[in-house]
Formats: sequence, structure tokens, C-alpha cells
Amino acid sequence: MKLNLKNPLVFFDLETTGINVVSDRIVEISYLKVHPNGKEESGTLLVNPTIPIPKSTTEIHGISDEDVKDKPTFVEIAKTILKIIEGCDLAGYNSNKFDIPLLAEEFLRAGIDIDLKKRKFIDVQVIFHKKEQRTLSAAYKFYCEKNLTDAHRAEADTKATYEILQAQLDRYNDLENDVEKLSGFSSHTRNVDFVGRIIIDEKGVERFNFGKYKGKAVEEVFKKDPAYYGWMMNNDFPLYTKKVLTNIKLRGAFGNNKE
Repeated sequence: MKLNLKNPLVFFDLETTGINVVSDRIVEISYLKVHPNGKEESGTLLVNPTIPIPKSTTEIHGISDEDVKDKPTFVEIAKTILKIIEGCDLAGYNSNKFDIPLLAEEFLRAGIDIDLKKRKFIDVQVIFHKKEQRTLSAAYKFYCEKNLTDAHRAEADTKATYEILQAQLDRYNDLENDVEKLSGFSSHTRNVDFVGRIIIDEKGVERFNFGKYKGKAVEEVFKKDPAYYGWMMNNDFPLYTKKVLTNIKLRGAFGNNKE
């Protein structure tokens, strides 16, 4: 089924040095940009992560230190990536939990304060898991009746994800061909940050979603335990999470000053 788009939709996949959003880096990024008129454009870039790629990771995606030693760093291509996704919604496989948070981290490390929260995100894995409970290779086989060759390479995974979403729309009559509806269906929780450390409740209140203050309002915690903000800022949390926390803290501080 042809996608019903109001804005261009960029399917993308990252290959990385590992799975830690805070400390790992991108080594390959592939994208497939689908325009509302059906026009498609794609590209794949190898990236020098500036840190070693573990042998165990290379065994998964096949990209070694030698492959990327002469490639540009993310800082050098950040503006190019930004231009590609400008005005676009984003889609991927497990992208809400990993690819989008890591991409946001890389942009912040490059000094680009992009507000990805203004975009809509479609996570094909979430749709798949809600409907069938499988892996990407199995999803490709199930929906498209094809075997996924070159799995764990960004280009193959990106193209497969695009085909899977089209097939999902063909298969499920109750799945609306609308990016906003697909984005909503792709979400498990209403995250304020990308990794879900902070969520927003039905009344619009930001609450912690982990640790000893899980379920507590962030502003209230900062009032009762101001040191908790400092603890989070000095520990291994994503830069975007820290940015969100700082905005909430400043908002509370200015609010108190007005009172």
C-alpha cells in the first residue's frame, strides 16, 4: 500500500559501536526518504566513530575500524544529516528505543540542538510486536515473503523496514494510513525524553519513570530533593535527558520567582 503522507517520511537505520545510547557512536547511517508524491531518495554513509569498534560488534554488522578510519566523523556530516531530515517525520525498526535517542545524542555532541520531538516517529518494530511478536528478519519473511539478506547492515535493514510498513498497511484494515496515527500506535508510553526516563501523565505532568522517585512529579522531586538534579547531571544519563531535566528545573525556578 502506498503511504499516505503529508510530510516526507525518512526511514533510517544506524549501525553503531554498541547499544549504549550514552557512550556508543554511529558507524553507519542509511536512509530512505519517501516524499508525499511517492518520489524516493536514499543514501548510506560510513562514519568514523572516533572510538574503537569492538570485535564482537564488528562480527554482527561487518564494519571494522579499518573500514571507517578515513571516513568523516558525525560532527563533520551532522549538517548534511540535518538537511536530509529537515521537515520530515522519521521511521525505523526499534527506532523509538534506540536509533532516535542515539541520533539525538550525536546531534547534541556535535553542538546542534535539534528538537526532534516536533517530528512524528513510526516504529515498525512496535507495530510488528503488537501484531505478531517477531524479529526484523521474521517480519520481512512474514509480511513480504522474502528472506532478509545482509541483515545488520543499515541499507538492507532500512529498505526492509520500508517494505514491511507498506505490507503492514495492506494486511491490517484497522491500521490507518496516516503518519500521526501510525506514530501514536508505535508508542508504548508518552516519553518526554527519548529513552523514557521521564514520561508525561494524562494531566500533562512530567514524572520520573525509574528509580526511587518512579511515578513522582519531577518538579516536586526537585523541590524536596534538589540534590537529585545534580546527581542525574553528573551521572551516565543521555544528554537529551539532561536537557529535558534542565528545562523543567529552570521552568520551576522562574515560576517560583514570579510567585
